[in-house]
Amino acid sequence: MTTATVIPEAERREVTQLRVIHSEWIKLRSLRSTLCTLLAAVVVMIGLGFLFSYFTADRWSQLPPEQRLGFEPALVSLRGFYLAQLAVGVLGVLVVSGEYATGMIRASLSVVPRRLPVLWAKALVYAAVAWALMTAASLTAFLVGQAALSRHHLETSLGAPGVLRAVLGAGLYLTVVGLIGVALGALIRNTAGGIATLFGLLLVLPVLAEALPSSWFDAIDEYLPSTAGQGLVQIHQQPHTLAPWTGFAVFCLYALVALAGAGVALKRRDA
Repeated sequence: MTTATVIPEAERREVTQLRVIHSEWIKLRSLRSTLCTLLAAVVVMIGLGFLFSYFTADRWSQLPPEQRLGFEPALVSLRGFYLAQLAVGVLGVLVVSGEYATGMIRASLSVVPRRLPVLWAKALVYAAVAWALMTAASLTAFLVGQAALSRHHLETSLGAPGVLRAVLGAGLYLTVVGLIGVALGALIRNTAGGIATLFGLLLVLPVLAEALPSSWFDAIDEYLPSTAGQGLVQIHQQPHTLAPWTGFAVFCLYALVALAGAGVALKRRDA
């Protein structure tokens, strides 16, 4: 006997993208790993922002003149995003690979006539959650950090040039990291493989690029995912890097290509 014969006709509902999004929201918020991982990212963002700011202010008189000259108070309070990206990216991979590990993906795909709405729903729901939490964490980290720096009158404000972009940019950067994680989870379908690939793109690839001749490195580094995306968090544009919003557009393009590849793989391969 099939499911269609068990469910009364009056109780059946058309499967729409909105209903798929709602179901993915229920799945995401019901997982304990979601709460723990996102909470860890928030704590890291705020906690490291405060610690870096506090200890920088505490030893300000001992810093060399060149470090004082290049001091950026906003960046010090946002330093936690470097570590938070790992938590956000890992959870992005788990959003998809976790269902493949448990076999729940078969149920998800059997309920939705077409497969792509499932992927789009997962990406949209996770992006919305990650953006809201990480933007709030970035703003809180900035405020807490500036409060710590104010003891030595080293603080800055959101109205200073480039500061608001950097604070909001940290949330945007982490959101796209999460989307890349979702795409890799769908492409690789294995948690360990997806996380290793994500870490390779964000952390290992820039280190390997440094082994290239300087002329090659200067030409390639600005287009690497992490370099392009993190330009949005910088107050001043660094040498041999793209403009902040141009770099972020390149970073978003990486995410779109990864999601497109995940969509093709999802349609062509068995669950």
